[in-house]
Amino acid sequence: MIDEHATATWFSKPGDSIRAIMQRRNISAHELAQRFDDGLDAVRSLIDGSRQIDEATAATLSAILGATTKFWLKRQENFDTAVERAVVQVRESGQEDLLLSLPAPDRRASGRLTSERRAAEIRKRLVFYNVPDAESWTGRYGRLVGETDYRTSKTYASKEEATLLWLRRGELEADMIQTRPWNSGNLMDRLQEIRKLSMIRHPERFLPRLRALCSEAGVALVVVKAPEGCRASGAIRMVDPDKAMLLLSFRYKRDDQFWFTVFHEMGHLVLHKANTFVDDEALPGDADREDEANAFAAECIIPPLRESEFERVQPKKDDIVRFSVSIGVAPGLTVGQMQHRGMLAPEKLNYLKRTWDWTQINPATV
Repeated sequence: MIDEHATATWFSKPGDSIRAIMQRRNISAHELAQRFDDGLDAVRSLIDGSRQIDEATAATLSAILGATTKFWLKRQENFDTAVERAVVQVRESGQEDLLLSLPAPDRRASGRLTSERRAAEIRKRLVFYNVPDAESWTGRYGRLVGETDYRTSKTYASKEEATLLWLRRGELEADMIQTRPWNSGNLMDRLQEIRKLSMIRHPERFLPRLRALCSEAGVALVVVKAPEGCRASGAIRMVDPDKAMLLLSFRYKRDDQFWFTVFHEMGHLVLHKANTFVDDEALPGDADREDEANAFAAECIIPPLRESEFERVQPKKDDIVRFSVSIGVAPGLTVGQMQHRGMLAPEKLNYLKRTWDWTQINPATV
């Protein structure tokens, strides 16, 4: 398997220093954001390398993180020099068109590009993906489906470009989340408490607690709305050797689907540690591990020791609510499991499922 971390530090972004100091001094992204007029957007763009450190920004970083203003300005200068050198090497190596074909966070440039614009577009992609050349990009992202676990609809096919942008945005968001070292045992120890969060109605109340529990086990839980064309509902990826990312899109905006996705991805983390894996039934060799993650998720919702009791639950509101309360999950999750197993018609009792919209989800994602 390719070591996807081997090329991650080819040019050290100022954001790498920012993140390291934040981790060392236990300064959260929210705390740093308070020092900038544009808040978290400023922190996000500083860490991902898209924002230049000028005199004012350097002074702010110096005041809260330490080091001198001169140090931060020099970090930016060194970074810019390294990136420009990489751009020149890309253009001289014949990789220019390949790099320009990669999806970027902004609208794809159209028409005939000037030499300066082509250089700027290449730079944008190198910085966004944090790679020095096309070969490094291929090693880390070129086999996206082969190196990433993501749940996607059986009905719709994901467009790889949209899925790639969603995944990369998730990685950049995960950079801002401090976690303990990844430990599957610590995640398992917190599963019961995580299950109980399904009883909480509003995302702005349960997501911060879910994020905190995951971070204690070395998992950065990130919510990023999927861009148009991306049908994925969840993904996992080891973004550092000791840090996992659990990325959610809230695609279905319904509690049974959301929590099943959470537990499904956790199953992949615990059972497979996000190694080369494709969550796609069309690709050979994945069915067993997909079934294992599904079984893990189902057991998180319906404990194995309560399975025989679950099988006797009548398809009636009161019976479902009573059983759900007794096992400590929201009734919608029980309804979802009953529908999946053919115990309840797909159109029945869906009002027991909680649904959300993005006005409710967005406040909990920052």
